Amino acid sequence: MTPNQYQKEALRTEGPLPWMKAGDDMLRLLNGLMGLNGEAGEAIDILKKHLFQGHALDREHLAKELGDAAWYLAVSADALGYPLERVLRMNLDKLRARYPDGFDPGRSRERPREDV
Repeated sequence: MTPNQYQKEALRTEGPLPWMKAGDDMLRLLNGLMGLNGEAGEAIDILKKHLFQGHALDREHLAKELGDAAWYLAVSADALGYPLERVLRMNLDKLRARYPDGFDPGRSRERPREDV
């Protein structure tokens, strides 16, 4: 499956909110970004419980939370008008420009101001 195929399939389950007008991409973006943050919180809570509360690391639960984060990423990208593959490609291009020879702590600390 490609990222764009995932995005298309994931968007089938988005479903409109009763109070949202069709095509309201700003509310879709808000829902997507809020959802990403919520799922990140759920993921880190699983790791917190493992590291600090003696729980076994529940890898399957963590993987499912990562999947939920992927769903919200797909919605967010679509609300911006971007196919998911383009978002991922843009990120790889940025990383290649920032770290052409792999991660470098010096390049990380001394990035140009316009490098976002």
